[in-house]
Amino acid sequence: MSKIMIIIQARMTSTRLPGKVLLPIGEKPALEVMIDRLGNLRDQIIIATTNDGSEKPIVDLCGKLGIKYYQGDTNNVLERYYLCAKHFGANADDGIMRLTSDCPIIDFDLTTKVINTFNSNSYDMVSLGPHSGFPRGLDACIFSFEILEHTYNNASLACDKEHVTLGMAKFNHLNCYNISALEDFSHYRLTVDEEADYQLITEIYRLFNYQTDFTYQTLIEKLQEHPYLYDINKHVEQKKA
Repeated sequence: MSKIMIIIQARMTSTRLPGKVLLPIGEKPALEVMIDRLGNLRDQIIIATTNDGSEKPIVDLCGKLGIKYYQGDTNNVLERYYLCAKHFGANADDGIMRLTSDCPIIDFDLTTKVINTFNSNSYDMVSLGPHSGFPRGLDACIFSFEILEHTYNNASLACDKEHVTLGMAKFNHLNCYNISALEDFSHYRLTVDEEADYQLITEIYRLFNYQTDFTYQTLIEKLQEHPYLYDINKHVEQKKA
């Protein structure tokens, strides 16, 4: 079995909510909460942060938690992922999972399902996202290092360099598999881009007494039991790629 690198992109310079990855959720910064949510996948995590001088708080947190990290270009995230994976010894058939640090409710079981589906089949890419019925904020995508490297070597447009997976289909023949939620909960927005998003996430964690081990099903039940949660950030629009 090939090794899996879980690379989480993280920066301090978000335009809509600067420093959002380290905003407190209870007594922990959001990025630490996200790492906690990934449970025993922790040893496979690498934080891909920036090298623009703003990233020291993220680097310091990685040092405190014993999490590997890599510092790369702020805007060319494709390059950051490629050089990060290469720095930590990725081989052609190794799996590279892309996660984003604005998802402190990422789900361990669903993320593991993405990895297991990739490992036990011949898909080039396996993904889970709101387009499959899941709330935004549980997104996970995995692909081989070979595909990442080929995309990096051929991408020339700024949009392809900024969004990592956006240009992959342009330069690779991809056999993709999307994991379905089977029910549509994509109207829930559980990622952090704006202040209202942060308010929702902190309220959800308050309802869970700031525990991090709740399941996806329990999360959905909590959202349905408390309709006011949806109203907190229903007005926030997802940033276009």
